Amino acid sequence: MTSPALATGHIGLNVTDLDRSVDFYRSALGLESLGAGGEGAQRFAFLGRDGKLQVTLWQQSDGEFSVKTPGLHHLSFQVDSIDQVREVESVLKQLEVSFAHDGVVAHGEGASSGGIFFLDPDGIRLEVYAPDGAQDAPAPSGAAPTCGFF
Repeated sequence: MTSPALATGHIGLNVTDLDRSVDFYRSALGLESLGAGGEGAQRFAFLGRDGKLQVTLWQQSDGEFSVKTPGLHHLSFQVDSIDQVREVESVLKQLEVSFAHDGVVAHGEGASSGGIFFLDPDGIRLEVYAPDGAQDAPAPSGAAPTCGFF
């Protein structure tokens, strides 16, 4: 029996304040609201682009994202070019988002792929990257991949 080819459908994230998180993902990454539901302290929102669901936010947490427990390491979004990465970076700077590195970094020493690494309002680690164009950008930790150790 051959397993079917799998593609990532959407990512579900637990958040502490749904309204704040929806505003962040819409403002910072240009995602659109595709729907919402729930009531009281247990609400959710569907976000995406062109009608395609990409992220579901679930208001059902307290505290902050933990890098010390098993689970999500980071959520990565791919764009077509390093110029598009820099466009997102510009928006994020206006929103005073916290970055893991200063500017675009390569995924490794001499790698052509790279991007920016930052945090959402709950401390969830995010990345926006392009598959090419970062070959002249620094790699912050030598040969270690930037998307592995921040």
